[in-house]
Amino acid sequence: MVVPPQHATTGAPPPEWYIDALMRHEKRPYYVGLLAAAAAVHGASHQAVMEFQVVTDKLLPDIEAGRTRIVFSYRKDMAAVSSGVEDRKTQSGYMKLSSPELTALDLVRYPQSGAGLDNIATVLSELAERLQPEKLASLSGAFERAVVQRLGHLLGRLGHPQIAEAMFTALSARGPLPWVELDPKQAGDPDLSPPPSERDERWRVIVRRPPEIDE
Repeated sequence: MVVPPQHATTGAPPPEWYIDALMRHEKRPYYVGLLAAAAAVHGASHQAVMEFQVVTDKLLPDIEAGRTRIVFSYRKDMAAVSSGVEDRKTQSGYMKLSSPELTALDLVRYPQSGAGLDNIATVLSELAERLQPEKLASLSGAFERAVVQRLGHLLGRLGHPQIAEAMFTALSARGPLPWVELDPKQAGDPDLSPPPSERDERWRVIVRRPPEIDE
């Protein structure tokens, strides 16, 4: 690509300018999501995002474009979340972007891409006011029950239980809920993990260390 003079210092134009053309070349469905969506469009990222994060149905290697790293997360059933993907205009055309509801669910599903539980909780606290309960409930059916349980617990912890009410109703229809860890990594080694500090009986989530919100 030709690098415009105003982007010479970064070595490449912004990924928003060419991600759609790149993915059409790859013949893959995609959407820009996770922290990249939360920060760039939804205005909910407390820290600068160092990666441009894309979700697609193929395991693709990271791409270094100047000072920017494009990182891909894998999702097999892209069609299942198509209602949560919207077209967003860019300076060079359009790109596919995750809605606030899909962004919230993805952040919990891909915790490493969200920079850990503390950062995810912080971003969710800023994103919550944009979440529409019915859309969140509808999309939650395309996610693992544990992901929905963790998101429901986090929204309640952040003071937004009403946003998750419809999602809880939809989740309950899927059968009895098993107990899940809020942060699976903390339960990986019983000798190194703190004992449970609380249990959320409604969402059936075990909390070993409450997330810390970066104000």
